[in-house]
Amino acid sequence: MHTYVAFLRGINVGGRVVRMVELKACFEKLGYADVVTLLQSGNVRFEAADTDSTKLKQEIEASLTKTFHYPARVQVLPLEKLHAVVAAYPFGTASDSQHDYVIFLENGLEGSLVGEAYAMAPGEQLKVGDGVVYWRVDKGSTLQSAFAKLLTKAKYKEFNTNRNLRTVRKLLDS
Repeated sequence: MHTYVAFLRGINVGGRVVRMVELKACFEKLGYADVVTLLQSGNVRFEAADTDSTKLKQEIEASLTKTFHYPARVQVLPLEKLHAVVAAYPFGTASDSQHDYVIFLENGLEGSLVGEAYAMAPGEQLKVGDGVVYWRVDKGSTLQSAFAKLLTKAKYKEFNTNRNLRTVRKLLDS
């Protein structure tokens, strides 16, 4: 068995409620083992025999869409890759007045996103990683930052999900 983490996009916000017990059951129905959910924001750690994360992604999205009646978007990463993503976080330890985020992207969009962000949001702490963008932002300005607004543009909106670095670390420890 291989261990994976799935990040669901857009649940338990805007009226789309997915209970974690039901989410866990959905993954178990797919035949995945040792399913663990973390927080209420769509973080799932599980084991699967399959080694093709693209196939897992498609299978999970189809099941979530059918079970919860919404157009599900999910990113699936092998646990080893998630360890590498966390280990590569470039900004050190945040102060008490900052948040550290990892933006998980699809379709190789991380380079163009950061390039566009540097033009729109000079001074924001951003760095491209392997399928991710690392972001440090002052507390209280996360949603108002130019970079956050850029993430909502049509060409990025459906292809990213973000997690606080502390949440990602908790998934590694679960």
